[in-house]
Amino acid sequence: MELMQRKEKILSAVVESYIATGEPIGSKALQDIASLTVSSATIRNELASLVDGGYLLQPHTSAGRIPTRKGYRYYIDNIMKVEYPSDRLKERLERLINSGEQAPETILAKTARALSELTDMAAICTSPSSTDARVHKIRFVSTGRHTSMAVLVTSNGMVKSKLFRCEFVLTPEILSMFDKAINEKFSGVRLLDINVAFLQTVASSFGELTLFMPEVLAALLDAAQSAIKTSVTVSGETNLLFIDGYSLNCARNVLKFLSDSQSVTQLLDDIYPNKVGLSDENNRFELIGSSVITSRYTIMSENAGSIALIGPMRVNYKKLIGLIDYSALCVSNAIGQLLEN
Repeated sequence: MELMQRKEKILSAVVESYIATGEPIGSKALQDIASLTVSSATIRNELASLVDGGYLLQPHTSAGRIPTRKGYRYYIDNIMKVEYPSDRLKERLERLINSGEQAPETILAKTARALSELTDMAAICTSPSSTDARVHKIRFVSTGRHTSMAVLVTSNGMVKSKLFRCEFVLTPEILSMFDKAINEKFSGVRLLDINVAFLQTVASSFGELTLFMPEVLAALLDAAQSAIKTSVTVSGETNLLFIDGYSLNCARNVLKFLSDSQSVTQLLDDIYPNKVGLSDENNRFELIGSSVITSRYTIMSENAGSIALIGPMRVNYKKLIGLIDYSALCVSNAIGQLLEN
């Protein structure tokens, strides 16, 4: 239901005041904050109407009002304007994400750590979905006379490597031969299609080269199976125990939830395409009283993995949504550059 303009102005003022102070607000204070030209009695009537509608709550008779889950939801969907990070904060975030040696998993881990440090919340990053992921390229890196690393790069930006050993000496010429033959057969193949039957078909097509391939193909099968699994990186879980006004019981429930990677991945899939999941909207009892703010990063213009923040419902949504959306853009650019190289 859409609220009248004056009610929206009052609701917005209550939500933003409560986010900033954690204290209920009354009609007199609202008149000053919201720059309303109506009387305190009119504001009280509007507040009572918002309470009756389930948007606000009066903790006790003599107190002011605070937002309910429904009030936060209306504010986020209909009133709030997202605020994106300042140029200075953008530069800091880019520096935290892009510093040092880069690999997709490292980029995601740095992003989670950066967001948890900047927000004092728990931050989550998931690796890209592997449903339609394909082999982008395969490289072989010598690690010894008889050992080499098979490096699998997928179309969704993941990099998985497996060591293999052969009885014969792995000269540069042999590794170059592996590179050419393997990429011809594997390039563009879906990860889900790389199984024993596929490897048997590939091996039979190599002719005399098949004798050199068993260890190589076994390593690639292991790498493909590893790349299929969605990984979840969590940072800043203990921040939840020290957030002012956030109950210890809520924090403990979220910590329990974060320990189950499968449930975390499912939740982020369920929330999409919404940006925010509030309390019971998340359909997880461990998240009652908590909020989840999410964004998706893209690879080759396709939605890939998720980035999320979890914490109390009393948070600055307009700033956090802007921050997490910019973080997703940074991740998209960083992983995209890796695929181009």
